[in-house]
Amino acid sequence: MSDSETIVYTRAGCHLCDDAIALLKQHGFNPKTVDIDQDEALQQKFTECVPVVEIDGKIRFRGIVNEILLKRILNA
Repeated sequence: MSDSETIVYTRAGCHLCDDAIALLKQHGFNPKTVDIDQDEALQQKFTECVPVVEIDGKIRFRGIVNEILLKRILNA
């Protein structure tokens, strides 16, 4: 999936964000990270639900990455 554009919206000190990034990498993704606290609009949009994982322009996960659903996306 390295050809997919993957963005993880995160914030400093977020262990769920670290877990999400590690899981994505384990499955072949190369996620770009965006710190929502550096952008007021993103902070307002995602403040209570990081990590938010966007794959090819679609938000696929909020709060936690479900590995079973991630595998379904990979196999689609």
